[in-house]
Amino acid sequence: MIIRQQYLDDLISFKDKQLIKVLTGIRRCGKSTLFEQYQKHLIQEGVSKNQIIFINLEDGDFQDIEDNKQLYEYVNERLISNKKNYIFLDEVQRVVNFQKAVDALFIKKNCDVYITGSNAHLLSGELATLLSGRYVEIKMLPLSFKEYISAFPKETNGDRLYVDYTVNSSFPYALELEKKKDIQQYLQGIYDTIILKDVVARRKFPDLLMLQSVVRFMFDNIGNICSTKKISDTMTSQGRKISVHAVENYLTALTESFIFYKVGRYDIKGKQYLKTGEKYYAADIGLRYALLGTKKADEGHILENIIFLELLRRGYEVYIGKIGNTEVDFVVIGEEGEEYYQVAYTVIGNEGKTLERELASLKAIKDHNPKYLLTMDHAPLISHDGIKQINAIDWLLK
Repeated sequence: MIIRQQYLDDLISFKDKQLIKVLTGIRRCGKSTLFEQYQKHLIQEGVSKNQIIFINLEDGDFQDIEDNKQLYEYVNERLISNKKNYIFLDEVQRVVNFQKAVDALFIKKNCDVYITGSNAHLLSGELATLLSGRYVEIKMLPLSFKEYISAFPKETNGDRLYVDYTVNSSFPYALELEKKKDIQQYLQGIYDTIILKDVVARRKFPDLLMLQSVVRFMFDNIGNICSTKKISDTMTSQGRKISVHAVENYLTALTESFIFYKVGRYDIKGKQYLKTGEKYYAADIGLRYALLGTKKADEGHILENIIFLELLRRGYEVYIGKIGNTEVDFVVIGEEGEEYYQVAYTVIGNEGKTLERELASLKAIKDHNPKYLLTMDHAPLISHDGIKQINAIDWLLK
């Protein structure tokens, strides 16, 4: 089992704080396992097992808990009155009006409450209103590349592991499967569950085939500018007529289920956020390969997707950069200000023209914030007038 140290440290830092700890992320990214790891930590710190109440609301043992009253009563009956109780509610969105039970438990001084959900809708609407200012969200992703390779201590070929990481998936359980056929079936199962439970069932979309066509389009256009009109026009030209409004609804549902992440644009020179020209990246590239195969893969955009997810893990706000008529792959905003990243699978060859093209947008930025060019090329650290060129594998493992 891979210890998810980054997220475990987050939970530890918020232990016993008067906040509801809300763990969100795509299905099967490891939320339940993280709870188990954290519970082991609590026991090692002296918390007794009977102080821990763990309920997975998708487990058959808890199918009778359907609404907030039943959930509250189940937990309340098991509380120890003179000790701190650690309450873990996994996939809590399955319970009708769950937010009322969570609030009722939260206000008890001897309760420390942790919940998970596989849909961003968990933190919208009534929950956000009822618990405003009283929760902290920990956004969880599947395995990072650094976490992934920790499962292969004897393998020293980083490039080979990178290919396996993208094709075989970053979902933790995929590491337990040896045959590619089994991995593909596992990923197909995750995809079906997300689409049917987190998208279709909640949104009541009537046309499953149209939704799946949109999903395939999005996986095929990772890293490309994807306006709703472009998607609508493309689908219509292929004989599947769909309105812009319908596309918007599909994309909202897909981002709420964390299968895709929407990234807006930022005007670097004007220092303002732009309303158009957004891009979408996938939570896991293995899902893309499972649906589309490997023949149509754009290695540059795949690498771009991996870098985007890593930037999220490192706590940055991430945007697509615009500088004049050129584009910077990522503008990130962190505790120390802005940084700029350009991503290319390779800049070798073409008499240096590819390198110059990739550097052009970064050179157009006149401020002194850090600028990076990440590639898969094996070369020593290079500086191009202050722009650091770094091997992407080295950067991912930093």
